[in-house]
Amino acid sequence: MNGFPWLLVAVTGSAIAALLHIGCIAFGAPWYERFGAGRRVVQLAEAGHWWPPLMTTGITAVLLVWALYALAAARHAPMVGSHWVLPGIAALLLLRAAMGFVLAVLRPGYNGKRFWVASSLVCLGLGLAFAFGAAQTWQSL
Repeated sequence: MNGFPWLLVAVTGSAIAALLHIGCIAFGAPWYERFGAGRRVVQLAEAGHWWPPLMTTGITAVLLVWALYALAAARHAPMVGSHWVLPGIAALLLLRAAMGFVLAVLRPGYNGKRFWVASSLVCLGLGLAFAFGAAQTWQSL
């Protein structure tokens, strides 16, 4: 795995994000609220509704797939489609970061300005790690 440190950052970041989402499923409403879920999601989690854990399971699955793609490429054994998937992940994360910064300015009350700024900084960092990692491995993808 030597030579592709940005992909290792991408793997680590995606895995940590997945674990935090699993924590939300396991520990319920307090974790959803702590990590910035909207009031409606927190209320549904408090009521034991099926939607928050289902939605969070989907997000967790996506994050784990992203971690697997980055790990495979870092190990010089890219998965099928890595040539398109890794830059695509980077683009999605960078778009999410940009949209979050815009929402922090235009609709700060929706989830709170702190949530939008913090989550957008995380997405920006992770998106850059995927982008730089894809660039580092481009020849081997």
